[in-house]
Amino acid sequence: MVVLALSCVVLLALGGCVCVVWASRGGPRWVRAVSRGTLLAGELVRRSGRSRAGRDGGADD
Repeated sequence: MVVLALSCVVLLALGGCVCVVWASRGGPRWVRAVSRGTLLAGELVRRSGRSRAGRDGGADD
């Protein structure tokens, strides 16, 4: 069951990456919307990683 869930997450991530590339080349409106959502999700994940690293006191050397 866990493998199935992780496979779905990976497929969604790959689909989002495809949409980002397609939107950069002028894809349809729905592709641009998915691309925006993918980039927003990536930014949120990146920001959450920064806040966790700050709490560790920089122990990620």
